[in-house]
Amino acid sequence: MSHHKILILDFGSQVTQLIARRIREAHVYCEVHPCDVSSDWLRQFAADGNLKGIILSGGHASVYDVDDRAPDAVFELGVPVLGICYGMQTMAQQLGGQVQGSNTREFGYAEVRAHGHTALLKDIQDFHAPEGHGMLKVWMSHGDKVTNLPEGFKVMASTPSCPIAGMADEARRFYGVQFHPEVTHTVQGRAMLERFVLDICAAKPDWIMRDHIEEAVEKIRAQVGDEEVILGLSGGVDSSVAAALIHRAIGDQLTCVFVDHGLLRLNEGDMVMNMFAGGSSYGRPEDEPAPSEGSERSERGGKKNHAKVVRVDVSQLFLDALKGVSDPEQKRKIIGKLFVDVFKAEAEKLKASGAGHKGATFLAQGTIYPDVIESGGAKSKKAVVIKSHHNVGGLPEQLGLKLLEPLRDLFKDEVRELGVALGLPHDMVYRHPFPGPGLGVRILGEIKKEYADLLRQADAIFIEELRSTIEPNSGKSWYDLTSQAFTVFLPVKSVGVMGDGRTYDYVVALRAVQTSDFMTADWAELPYALLKKVSSRIINEVRGINRVTYDVSSKPPATIEWE
Repeated sequence: MSHHKILILDFGSQVTQLIARRIREAHVYCEVHPCDVSSDWLRQFAADGNLKGIILSGGHASVYDVDDRAPDAVFELGVPVLGICYGMQTMAQQLGGQVQGSNTREFGYAEVRAHGHTALLKDIQDFHAPEGHGMLKVWMSHGDKVTNLPEGFKVMASTPSCPIAGMADEARRFYGVQFHPEVTHTVQGRAMLERFVLDICAAKPDWIMRDHIEEAVEKIRAQVGDEEVILGLSGGVDSSVAAALIHRAIGDQLTCVFVDHGLLRLNEGDMVMNMFAGGSSYGRPEDEPAPSEGSERSERGGKKNHAKVVRVDVSQLFLDALKGVSDPEQKRKIIGKLFVDVFKAEAEKLKASGAGHKGATFLAQGTIYPDVIESGGAKSKKAVVIKSHHNVGGLPEQLGLKLLEPLRDLFKDEVRELGVALGLPHDMVYRHPFPGPGLGVRILGEIKKEYADLLRQADAIFIEELRSTIEPNSGKSWYDLTSQAFTVFLPVKSVGVMGDGRTYDYVVALRAVQTSDFMTADWAELPYALLKKVSSRIINEVRGINRVTYDVSSKPPATIEWE
């Protein structure tokens, strides 16, 4: 790629991804790599002349307790450098300053005074102090602080307990901030990062998904040639966009395998097949007419795709394997392993039969950049592991196939933009996240077909009402105003009354949250009238449920999903 680029070196922060997302939102390409890359690697990374700046992330350690430091080449390449939290501290220490533990730790909201009208912070402020100082509302997370500046640096920001909360060497274009501009709690954080990337680094904002299609298509064609590709199609955003993009590149050389494990939402299996198994292809240029035969349009402007899809209905197999299992982690493992086993068996059949021409040699996956970053952090042990990702695992080796991951450089919001640019239906591309185990982790305890059928109906009613209820101030539906919404089945019964009779039926909980990054989330304050209508419809229309509750827990301490 010929794009200007920003390199982010990761020292193990849980929010390093947010730095990259903010930069990508400014339409500048960036990559995240572990902090322990070598100086030789870094010089090679910069050899094409497109490296315009480097950002050193935060981390959970203390610079005086660990050996994690930036490669010396960071400060020798002549490009601007921004250190954030730990990144600022290692910059200070490596360049001759001093870092010590602080008697007063700062975690959470803080107000920072800006000093010196530096290029990074000039004219960026939230309010003025009574003395006239420009002040910033920021998010702090540190127990150490820089106590002596390196030669050539000056103070750029301060708080009463952290006199050096920001530092700058403007001659070399080196900057450090003790707070975190990447998180939404830092009000001017986006402006600071854009100032660094667009103005100080002078990076071109040319990373745009519609333009990326042609680049990605050419890359797929070059990698695959005339060989065959198989892809596990779940109906989720990532696999659907990957399928559309690959199909755009190589057409009938792609075969999709859709494993219907019986834990999907209402009519989802039929929807996936309807969307992918007929009509005209996704991603056709606007000025190119679609085939006249069989072309149809799906909801909100998307075009159907006539990719080859093999549907495998193994719902009973999954239900049998899950019988009597209540532990959520055990359920996840059973579902994940069985999914892989079924896909492997189908892939072997396709490979043996020749798929379409001569047999698949590539396995395509919807791996996206957060998966790559988190897996890399787990391997380097720089970050505390929160979760592992199955789609960066060893499935290609088990199948004897090469790996094709056309979305591995993209964040979720970029995948959605790409899907729309390819012509996928807006409602599908912007659907709320759905867990890999499906309804298996939205049915508490043991999974039974009866429970799944009841949950499917109740969840469909909730989502339908969210979509149809418009919030008057914004003009948006409550579905669009929530980040994730779903129904949870509780395997308990409660007494109710309908007409003149007694009922003893199941309970469901509604869950709706609002979040910008899914790392923290607030429960959505849905209108009472909406909740009342949803509850009434579920109880009246879904025979077997007589009580509806609403989850008002935020994350943390709760998680978004119940299991």
